[in-house]
Amino acid sequence: MGKPTGFLEYDRKNNAASAPLERIKHFNEFHVPMSEKSRKEQAARCMDCGVPFCQSGMMLHGMASGCPLNNLVPEWNDLLYRGNTEKALQMLRQTNNFPEFTARVCPALCEASCTCGLNDSPVTCKANELAIIEYGYANGLMEAVPPKARTGKKVAVVGSGPSGLAAADQLNKRGHDVTVYERSDQIGGLLMYGIPNMKLEKWVIERKRKVMEEEGIKFVVNADVGKNVKAEDLLKEYDRIVLCCGASNPRDIKAKGREAKGIYFAVDFLTRSTKHVLSGNSEGWIDTKGKHVVVIGGGDTGNDCVGTAVRQGAKSVVQIEMMPQLPKERAANNPWPEWPRVCKTDYGQEEAIAVYGKDPRIYQATVKEFIADKNGNLNKVKLVKLEAKKDPKTGRMNMEEIAGSEFELPADYVLIAAGFLGTQDYVAKAFHVKLDGRTNAATEAGSYKTSADKVFAAGDMRRGQSLVVWGIREGRQVAKEVDESLMGYTNLP
Repeated sequence: MGKPTGFLEYDRKNNAASAPLERIKHFNEFHVPMSEKSRKEQAARCMDCGVPFCQSGMMLHGMASGCPLNNLVPEWNDLLYRGNTEKALQMLRQTNNFPEFTARVCPALCEASCTCGLNDSPVTCKANELAIIEYGYANGLMEAVPPKARTGKKVAVVGSGPSGLAAADQLNKRGHDVTVYERSDQIGGLLMYGIPNMKLEKWVIERKRKVMEEEGIKFVVNADVGKNVKAEDLLKEYDRIVLCCGASNPRDIKAKGREAKGIYFAVDFLTRSTKHVLSGNSEGWIDTKGKHVVVIGGGDTGNDCVGTAVRQGAKSVVQIEMMPQLPKERAANNPWPEWPRVCKTDYGQEEAIAVYGKDPRIYQATVKEFIADKNGNLNKVKLVKLEAKKDPKTGRMNMEEIAGSEFELPADYVLIAAGFLGTQDYVAKAFHVKLDGRTNAATEAGSYKTSADKVFAAGDMRRGQSLVVWGIREGRQVAKEVDESLMGYTNLP
C-alpha cells in the first residue's frame, strides 16, 4: 500500500500546532492542515506490511492493539497517496460512521500498532483520516442520503454519545424510524460537553447532526428518560429500545475535608466551561482565573482540565497522578504491537509548562486531606507520597503511603478526574434492566440484549468507561442485533 519506498523516503510530519502561548488565548482547534502534496507524502509512508495490525482491533494484555472499528487503513492510505480521495472517503465510511470525531479525539490505536512504528515513526493515520473526511465535506460528498424505503419499525435510542449516534445512524440506514432522546440541551454526550472545544469544536457535531436529521433521524433534547420521559411510554410507542446512556458515575476521592467548597468532578467543570465558551453565559461557570488549581488524575480528562484552567488564566495548575511516571520508550515487557505504555506530554501539559515554567504533574502522590478556611472554602490540599509494594498474598503491586511524606499545596479549586465507576442506575431501573457487578447494563456474552424484553444496551453503559472509537463500534454492533431481532435477518455491516 502507498508508495513501496515511501517509508524510506519521507519522515513522519504532523500537522503544525500553534505555539502554546498563542493557542491558550482561545478555545478553538489549533492544528493547521498541511498541503495536499505533503499529505500525500505522509500517506505514501504506509508500507504494504503484509499483516496490517493497524486495523486489527485485537486485545493484547488487556489493551487494544489496532483500530476497534477495523478501519481499512492501508486501503485508504493508498488511495489518498494516489490522489483518489473520493474513493478513500468511501472506504473510510464503510467502517466508521463518524471520522470527523475520531480523527480529532481518538488516541490513534491504529498508529500505536503501525508496523512502520516498530523501527521508525508510525504513519500519520489519524491526520490522514481527518484530511479525507474534511475533503468529503468540502467537496459536497457528505450530503444526506435518506433510505429509499422504510420498514415501518420504530426504534428509540436513549443517549446521543458516540454509541447512541452510531446505533441511530445504522438503524436509520436500514430504513427503521429512529428517535434519539438526550437529557442534555445538545446532542453528543461527552463529545459535546466532556471533550473541550480546542479538541473538538462543536460546529463539527452540529454539522453531522444536520445531515442525520436530513436523513430522517429525530432528536429530542432535554429528555431525561426515567425522569421527565417515562420508560413505559417509550416501550408502548417503539418496537425496540437501545440504551446508550454512558458510564457517568464519577469516581470520588473520599479524603478528609471532602465537603469543602471548591471541589468539582472534571466532567462538571468541563461541561460548564464548554457552555460558557459556546454561549458566553457565566451562570454556573467555574472560573479559575487567578486561582490555584489542583487536578486529580493523570489521564486525558485530567489533561483537558489542565488545558482549560490554563486558558481561563489560573494562577497555578498542578496535576496529581497516583502511579509512577512511565518510561519515555517502550519497556521490554511492553513490545510492539501492544499499546505503548510510555510517558507523553499532551497539549495541556505543554501549555502549563509554557505558562508556569514546569511540568504540572506530580507522580506517586494522592490527596490525604482537603483543607478549608473558616468559611468552608477550599484553600489547601495535603498530599502524601506513594510507593509501589507487592502484596505477599496476591502478588499484585499496590501503591501505599510513605510515612512522613505529607506536604501541602495551595488549592482554590480541586478537579477530580479519576475516571468513572459505571452507569447511573435510574434509567436501567426504569426499564427493569439488570446491572452487573460493575454497575454496567448486564448482557449475555457476545450479545447486546438486556434482561428486559425489547431493550438493548451498548457503549460505555454496557462495557464501562472507554474510548469514542469503542463507542462507535458498540453502536454499530447493537444496531445489527436490533435489526435482526426486528426483521429476522440483517444486512448491516
